[in-house]
Amino acid sequence: MADNGTRLTEFILMGFQLQAELQLGLFFTFLTFYLITIAGNLGMIMLIQSDPRLQTPMYFFLSHLSFLDICYSSVIVPQLLEILGNNKMVITYEHCATQFFFFTFYASTECFLLAVMAYDRYVAVCNPLLYAMAMTPQTRLGLVAAAYSGAMVNTVVRTGCTFSISFCKSNQVDFLFCDLPPLMKLACSETKLQEQVIFLFAFLVIITSVSVILVSYLFIIWAILKIRTAGAKAKTFSTCASHMIAVALFFGTIIFMYLKGNMGKSLWEDKIVSVFYTVVIPMLNPMIYSLRNKEVKEALKKAFKRIKSSQESKT
Repeated sequence: MADNGTRLTEFILMGFQLQAELQLGLFFTFLTFYLITIAGNLGMIMLIQSDPRLQTPMYFFLSHLSFLDICYSSVIVPQLLEILGNNKMVITYEHCATQFFFFTFYASTECFLLAVMAYDRYVAVCNPLLYAMAMTPQTRLGLVAAAYSGAMVNTVVRTGCTFSISFCKSNQVDFLFCDLPPLMKLACSETKLQEQVIFLFAFLVIITSVSVILVSYLFIIWAILKIRTAGAKAKTFSTCASHMIAVALFFGTIIFMYLKGNMGKSLWEDKIVSVFYTVVIPMLNPMIYSLRNKEVKEALKKAFKRIKSSQESKT
């Protein structure tokens, strides 16, 4: 606990505060999820890099999505496991600010990247003859660079505004990691201006990304409706289905968490939602893209055959 006027030098992350048996069960559950996340996303990146059939713009963007899922899950989950193991965790002010920065950066980049992937699907479906010319390697790199740059702007503003606030009410953060809502509860200085700036930039990130996604899919749906045969419609729609599921999961939880406000929400709801988008979604993304994608499944079969034949040749 810090007295008013005294700057905090460390925080105590309180975690779930459950019985020891439940904490242990959650520890092994989240550890399993994290290992699946790392293996699944790393496997997706390696598969895309190794299979010539996956050397397309869509899979180039997907490899970056897998990279981001590894990164922002790794910013949170190892610390979450430590909290579950010790029931709570002491974290320095600098460590808290660093975690806040990188988590915001990776999550913001994912917002923009999902929008880029929607635009890629729009070009592929609505202008298939121009797709190769529109999505050149230079264009792909430019779109990814724009996603990272936009995320960096939001991250610098959000982190700067948050940690310009004086925290002195308490050093106990009743949450799983250093996030905006629980940190704001510890503020003992005026936060109205910072909150308005943070909300404005968060709104701009989400509304920009969602607008690109919605407009892209409106054109895609219109193009699909003009296709005459049911089989061709289903085949075209299947190229977008995985991305639509990933978008719904990610933006649904982000909007619920950060733009809904505190009305009707409990601290437990916030913790459960935060687990969903930091632990569960990064684990699900490679499954969504592999199970619903014919090209990825064929590449996986080819990779397994290659491994099997190499093992047989050794024996």
